[in-house]
Amino acid sequence: MRNIPRLLMLTALIFSGRMVMADSYSDTTALFKNAGQSAGFFKSSYAYAVFPTIGKGGLVVGGAYGKGRVYVQGKYVGNTSMTQVSLGFQAGGQGYSQIVFLEDKRAFDEFTNGNFEFDASVGAVAITAAAGGSAGTTGATGTASGGKKDAVTAGSYYKGVAVFTIVKGGAMYEASVAGQKFSYKALGMK
Repeated sequence: MRNIPRLLMLTALIFSGRMVMADSYSDTTALFKNAGQSAGFFKSSYAYAVFPTIGKGGLVVGGAYGKGRVYVQGKYVGNTSMTQVSLGFQAGGQGYSQIVFLEDKRAFDEFTNGNFEFDASVGAVAITAAAGGSAGTTGATGTASGGKKDAVTAGSYYKGVAVFTIVKGGAMYEASVAGQKFSYKALGMK
């Protein structure tokens, strides 16, 4: 029973179809910088966490996992990982990139305290990006830990957080209860 979350994470990585490479962080950041609605957040945010690939997979019980980096005003300051376990009607696998913008130091401190998570109804602005880097946006809903309002509403922060995703590939049908939980480790920490 204890190995089920590990098995789900491995499945999610397999479905993502890619392993994170060293330069994928700058490539993913550049993609979001050129992707319409998310571009302005690089100037207005205190910090951001970028996840080049999050793999998600499931069949009734699902999971997602991704590794990322945290930047404060463009400077790489630490590593983060995202885990998600979901229950409900779902089938398939999917890979996507995600960026979490943190509006100010308070939001950064909450994210890096080791207990940051989105509740089950979190959503994000979904960006459709072409190979050339042009993009459009569709939809915006969600909540941040314990909140009952939109996490991103018309390109603005909610509780100091804004989230954007770009689907990389895969097909997944899902109607599930799921939340993302983040861990953080500053550079130089053992």
